[in-house]
Amino acid sequence: KKKKAKQTSGAKKQEQGIKIDIFGGSLSEVSMDMDDQVVLLDLNATERKEIVPEEPRKPKIAKPMGRNSNKKSAPKSKNVSRDKRKKYTKDKPEDLVVTHVEIPEDIRVYEFADKVNRPISDVIKTLFNLGVMKTKNDFLGNDEIEILSEEFGVEVTIIDPKNEFNYEDDLAQEIDENATERPPVITIMGHVDHGKTSLLDAIRKAKVTASEAGGITQHIGAYTIEQHGKAITFIDTPGHAAFSQMRQRGTDVTDIIVIVVAADDGVKPQTDEVIKLAKESGVPVIVALNKMDKPTANPDMVKAQMAERGLNPIDWGGDIEFIPLSAKSGMGIDELLENILITAEVLELKANENAMAKAAVVESSLEKGRGPVATVIVQNGTLSVGDYVVCGSSYGRVKALLNENKQQIKSIKPSHTAVVVGLNEVPPSGEVMMAMASDKEAREYAQKRHEYDRHKELSHSTKSTLEDMTSMIAEGRLKSLKVVLKTDVHGSLEAIRSSLNELRNDEVKINIISSGVGGITENDVELVGNSENCVLLGFNVRPTGSVKALAKQKNVDIRTYSIIYQLLDDLTGMLTGMMSPKFSEENTGQAEVRDTFKSPKGMVAGCVVVDGKLVRGGLVRVIRNGVVVHEGSLTSLKRFKDDAEEVGYGYECGVMIKGYDDVIVGDVIETFKKIEQKVSL
Repeated sequence: KKKKAKQTSGAKKQEQGIKIDIFGGSLSEVSMDMDDQVVLLDLNATERKEIVPEEPRKPKIAKPMGRNSNKKSAPKSKNVSRDKRKKYTKDKPEDLVVTHVEIPEDIRVYEFADKVNRPISDVIKTLFNLGVMKTKNDFLGNDEIEILSEEFGVEVTIIDPKNEFNYEDDLAQEIDENATERPPVITIMGHVDHGKTSLLDAIRKAKVTASEAGGITQHIGAYTIEQHGKAITFIDTPGHAAFSQMRQRGTDVTDIIVIVVAADDGVKPQTDEVIKLAKESGVPVIVALNKMDKPTANPDMVKAQMAERGLNPIDWGGDIEFIPLSAKSGMGIDELLENILITAEVLELKANENAMAKAAVVESSLEKGRGPVATVIVQNGTLSVGDYVVCGSSYGRVKALLNENKQQIKSIKPSHTAVVVGLNEVPPSGEVMMAMASDKEAREYAQKRHEYDRHKELSHSTKSTLEDMTSMIAEGRLKSLKVVLKTDVHGSLEAIRSSLNELRNDEVKINIISSGVGGITENDVELVGNSENCVLLGFNVRPTGSVKALAKQKNVDIRTYSIIYQLLDDLTGMLTGMMSPKFSEENTGQAEVRDTFKSPKGMVAGCVVVDGKLVRGGLVRVIRNGVVVHEGSLTSLKRFKDDAEEVGYGYECGVMIKGYDDVIVGDVIETFKKIEQKVSL
């Protein structure tokens, strides 16, 4: 109460503006000079707010402790932004029932739950009841998605996210009334050495075969010729088994397939593969019976073999043309071309030359001085120098177009081929190239495709199942030969990679640690030099200058090839050398123990040879009651007191086994040899 009273009297004095006598007397009595004057602040001159008497304090309430203690006491202001909490709010109401949803091919459990507006726990529980163990980050297979959609009563449509930026569909030009006739694209296929390139050589009247290493087509070649004023484009595909992917790409852009079969050799493995491709693609087929100039030619045999595979000749009541010819003499070439033109007329092949260009990449590579280049066949529109193009995740502006004779041309029309120069990177073979209105548009499509490819690769890399883990553990036990691979063109790179990955068994494998298109670089040499058990392979590329010097310094062996047979044979030999040797046993003889005696050097078994002969220095096993009780080596074999190299059937001998003295009467001693067998992949 006293404190309260003092506060009240002080407040009244301030209100009345009473002067306080500092010196105990009046100020007028004090005499001072101007210099000694002290100016005091007049408290009455300043405005002062009225002091409100304090209200009695409320009793303190115990505050909750912890991280959320300040939530209730926080001031509720209408201006506070809630943007930061947006991610915690649900876009879909809890009571919203989803009846139809579109989902991508690769979707995780939590993503599926969000799409169908169900708790993740419900999805996992449903799968668990069906015997499938999944976590929220695991991917769902198509079968699992189908089961879940039935359980939740949701109609699911699986879509390809690539369709969102599929420039092929966005810019596809319909064949309209402005479309004109286009030349046919012919793919020549067949078994190795059946004369595909020789036939094309005869058609073009140019010696191309000699330039192919070993007379084998190493990558796809595309050429355009004229017959009676009409153009025909030919694609020559490899016949070797390793190049099945390249043959598949050949069928993707072709109108007519010419299957070359040697009349003296008949149907072979690659011929069967080509027939299968032709049937799957639905492309018309013409069979060229080559090497008819040989005395051993047997066209009826070939026709019978092809008829067994569903390709019946016209003269046998079928619908397939069989043209007998000889690439060497030129016989039957004109007849083949006439049949091609007749078939093309029936197909009514058309394209719109004025449309935005669409082309298919049949081959790609990295050329010195030109950079990334791609051999393309135009399918629609006209591709010209200066056009902006996109091709998968690569893009650019066409700087130059080169025909099959390496001559520069200004544009190419439908069904014609050219080498495109000007891309920012090497596109994969089989990709579609489209002309764009601007560089910006081409760049955007390429960037979206790049992001999609990267996302898909990362998604697949995170997929892991128990089977995958088991296989990964098994892979770790395999001996691996590391390989750095460089090739001249993209198609060869794909084909060789595929073939090398197949060179394996349960003991050895090939691990391709780096691969690419272009010449061998110093980085390649450094990589091999710093890796253990690694080999550097070059296909149609060779090291030069500083690369050779560095390889010599690092003691790196660079192996270069121009024929795929040799490359695969050498790699097979290397893997075979890494495999553990395998042995087979050859039993030489058996002896029965009749007596045993001790000697200073160990136990001696007195035996009688009952089968074959005992051989000194070989391996030996002791058999007791039909069970092997010891395996070791025979250290001493004596006939009476003399050492013997071998003792034949029916003779007595003394036997001493290294490190084994437990021989008893009745045991059988068997000698044998281990013969190393030749291992193969």
